[in-house]
Amino acid sequence: MLHHITLHLARSREFPEGSTLHGYEITAPLDANGMLEPGEWASKRAHCRVRRFWPNAADRQGVLIHRQGGSGGATWMIDYNTDRPGDEEAGYRLNQHRFAPGEYVTIEDENEKPYTFEVVAVRAAEQTGSAKHS
Repeated sequence: MLHHITLHLARSREFPEGSTLHGYEITAPLDANGMLEPGEWASKRAHCRVRRFWPNAADRQGVLIHRQGGSGGATWMIDYNTDRPGDEEAGYRLNQHRFAPGEYVTIEDENEKPYTFEVVAVRAAEQTGSAKHS
């Protein structure tokens, strides 16, 4: 099922308290354990969107992409311009991370600088049956 995931910059030397002003909003398919689901991604990839927000910079809109190979046999990336290679941001072993509040993930910017983010919210992006999600 597709989920909306919110990431905020985690504590670091540069940001000892972390930062709610730096982060991502991602729509991605997660399984029942909060792991990225490549099979569902393939059928819903048009809905797998990403927004990167950073102070003093325009929001960047992109798509979540999945490629075979890489660490653990899969690479998840954020692509901001599908017509121009080289602007992707790679997720560090995102296929091995659980997307649940309090968990951490690492994303490299286009300059390959890694940033650690805390998962602060995960909510269903679509309704199933008669269940309602807020």
